[in-house]
Amino acid sequence: MLSGKEIRKKFIEYFESKGHTHVSSSSLIPHNDPTLLFSNAGMNQFKDIFLGLEKRPYSRAVTSQKCVRAGGKHNDLDTVGRTARHHTFFEMLGNFSFGDYFKRDAIIFAWEFLTKEMGLPQDKLYVTIYQDDDEAFQLWQELTPVPAERIYRLGEEDNFWSMGDTGPCGPCSEIHIDRGEDKACDAPKCDLGVCDCDRWLEIWNLVFMQYNRDEKGNMTPLPKPSIDTGMGLERIASIVQNVDSNYDTDLIKPLINEVEKISGKKYHPGQQGFPFRVIADHARSCTFLIGDGVLPSNEGRGYVLRRILRRAVRFGKVLGIEKPFLYQLSPVVRDLMIDAYPELEENLEHVQNIIKMEEERFRETLNDGMKIVNEIIKKAKAEGNSEISGQEAFTLYDTYGFPIDLTQDIAEEHGLTVDEAGFNQAMEEQRQRARSAQKDVKAWDLALTVSEQLGELPPSKFLGYENLEVASKILGIIKEGKSVSQVKDAQEVYVVLDKTPFYPEGGGQVGDKGILEGSKGQMKVLDTQKLPDGKIVHLGEVSGELSINEEITARVDAKLRKDTARNHSATHLLHKALKEVLGDHVNQAGSLVEPNRLRFDFSHFSQVTSEELEIIEEKVNREILIGHLVETFETNIEEAKKLGALALFGEKYGDIVRCVKSGDYTIELCGGTHVKNTSEIGLIKIVSEGAVAAGIRRIEAVTGEKALINIKEHEELLKKASQALKSNPKDLVSKIEQVLGQVKDLEKELEQLRSKVSKQEAESLIEKTVVIKGINVLVTEVNTTDINSLRSMADIFRDKLGSAVVVLGAKNEDKVNFVATVTKDLIPKGIHAGNIIKEVAKKAGGGGGGRPDMAQAGGKLPEKTQEALDLVKELVENQLQ
Repeated sequence: MLSGKEIRKKFIEYFESKGHTHVSSSSLIPHNDPTLLFSNAGMNQFKDIFLGLEKRPYSRAVTSQKCVRAGGKHNDLDTVGRTARHHTFFEMLGNFSFGDYFKRDAIIFAWEFLTKEMGLPQDKLYVTIYQDDDEAFQLWQELTPVPAERIYRLGEEDNFWSMGDTGPCGPCSEIHIDRGEDKACDAPKCDLGVCDCDRWLEIWNLVFMQYNRDEKGNMTPLPKPSIDTGMGLERIASIVQNVDSNYDTDLIKPLINEVEKISGKKYHPGQQGFPFRVIADHARSCTFLIGDGVLPSNEGRGYVLRRILRRAVRFGKVLGIEKPFLYQLSPVVRDLMIDAYPELEENLEHVQNIIKMEEERFRETLNDGMKIVNEIIKKAKAEGNSEISGQEAFTLYDTYGFPIDLTQDIAEEHGLTVDEAGFNQAMEEQRQRARSAQKDVKAWDLALTVSEQLGELPPSKFLGYENLEVASKILGIIKEGKSVSQVKDAQEVYVVLDKTPFYPEGGGQVGDKGILEGSKGQMKVLDTQKLPDGKIVHLGEVSGELSINEEITARVDAKLRKDTARNHSATHLLHKALKEVLGDHVNQAGSLVEPNRLRFDFSHFSQVTSEELEIIEEKVNREILIGHLVETFETNIEEAKKLGALALFGEKYGDIVRCVKSGDYTIELCGGTHVKNTSEIGLIKIVSEGAVAAGIRRIEAVTGEKALINIKEHEELLKKASQALKSNPKDLVSKIEQVLGQVKDLEKELEQLRSKVSKQEAESLIEKTVVIKGINVLVTEVNTTDINSLRSMADIFRDKLGSAVVVLGAKNEDKVNFVATVTKDLIPKGIHAGNIIKEVAKKAGGGGGGRPDMAQAGGKLPEKTQEALDLVKELVENQLQ
């Protein structure tokens, strides 16, 4: 019996023997593709090749791609653990042809691998094809022993694949295995194409990419048809290992075994094993997602990761696990997958730290959630409601991790229901948040437009490391989405040159700005972008006239470039200093380098103290003053690692990399522009430090002239503060402490005066007390703008009256505050301060609630104050009925 890793190895070696290049899995964060939340198929990393945006030195490829389907269009999160074959994380085995072989060879390869390499029984294999694909129907019969009766024609929904609404598309052919009648369901007709039960298991999908679909839906044949196939490693492993479920394969079962050890509970394959399967799957997702640089947050990819992680923790509680445990499964994931993904070893400590921190945070939240749900139920009962609102249910789900079914179960125990329609509406808004990471598609649209209009142009030659001005030729111009031969006085123009000194945006560094100057006009370059096929596009505004094939001068704004270089070189020094001061766990998690500032995100699990920031800043400035020579050179990735080069966390590098070395202090893999000597940075000044996600901190800083301006501004503030306090700068702190002490004494004296006035006013207002059904009720408006004074007055009235209901209102220009108190002897009679204050505040354009004995609220309509207070007597009478 083959193990999962042996199947993976056999697949790759088989296709290598057929002339395919083995391409490593891409990151789960799709590179340069804002249309995707996560890599969810093997073809993702080849999308630019299929679209004609990129060329590679091979026409056949084989991969084992790590994938996540959770969030966005492809979302298996809610079905994970319920079926034998759905996962959030899985591996997709795939072979690809880029205009090389087509249907014939794709079918031959698939059949040969399954029947000879995997040893699957030929008589158990079935095939589906697109209903109109007669070519595939004939080829399956010609090339394999599959008879016509085992070839099923299905419709577009099942057997036609497209990359999007427009673009490459084509029919597909799926290979299924009949797992036997004992796996069949109770449907009247349990047959392939009709039933989706466990008897008919899809193994492999062969996509024949042969058409291009336009905006009108018209399909034209592609000049170079291609092949894209996908086979889930976990599925083929379940077949080869003859187990009923993917979760029983050696790829996942060890994780379930570990959960058994941690929980002390025994796993059972049926419904009782549901929590085990969820945890095992989610442990894989969390380990790989964090390893590729995703961090828990409240939007985009981080939001999906947080949901997956918290779902696993919640099912841990179902198994009685009350301490953080999920992080303990990451080493098991590492051991199972390290052969294919050696980076798991390098990132393990970081991954475990992030998971454990999020677990601890969520456990506190979950405990708080139980308190909240109990309060919601108590409130609903007190108000006579039989339903928990959809928004309340969603808050429990979104903030505290309570799925709708858990809230429904708890509600049912208390005789309540849940507004499911309102919950679903709030969920749809949440899905929009989950898609937030997919909104910026401008760069992608630019790539498609340039490819369509200027696709035959060669890659641009970048000369900007050594030159800021070069003689160049215009090869292409795009205006309003169309290629033009000439442009005159236009606002938004895209220009491609044969060679350029303009650095295109990349690696956190912004694109260069400057001028393209011709004989009859010029273009002000506002941004520079690099496309997947190597073209560098200059975006800007044209004044005068520019034409195709015109010889021009391309000139980068030297000052902006130098300021950017200062900031980029400073980030390298800052990265090293952070590691020295905070520890080796610090890794870059993102950066922004522009002329005015630098922003550096890094992994760290607590706030950086002011003392640590001072040391870090001092270290960087010391290295700046030393004047290290900054050298750049290219080498292979292995040699760079031996030299100790720091790499961007989660980034995938090619075989040849560019290194930037600042003396003996630091060396990093980097393609950006830098100063020649660290002394050119001049000075660094850290201006802020804070959290951006769980375990991720952000430092913003300025260098050079901007750092001097920052210091000057602080000196000016110091000067103005000294003048205002009539002190010299060196005595300013002691002067401020003296003034604060005086302010504190005055505030205390003022509070005493207010209290005295409140007592005097209370004595005069006590006469407004009325008796309703034997109960003292005092309702009045008082003259104060301070909520604390309002509460103090209510306490005074309550103490004076002994047994009473007291409701006070106090208004100012744009709002009104209300306070209600009910003495404890009246609560059993049905009088509730929170219910009274809710109705009173509602009348004044506000809302609120509170305890039976004390409540406060505000309103936005101060002119309604008296009208709102007039409701109290009626409310008290109603509560006494």
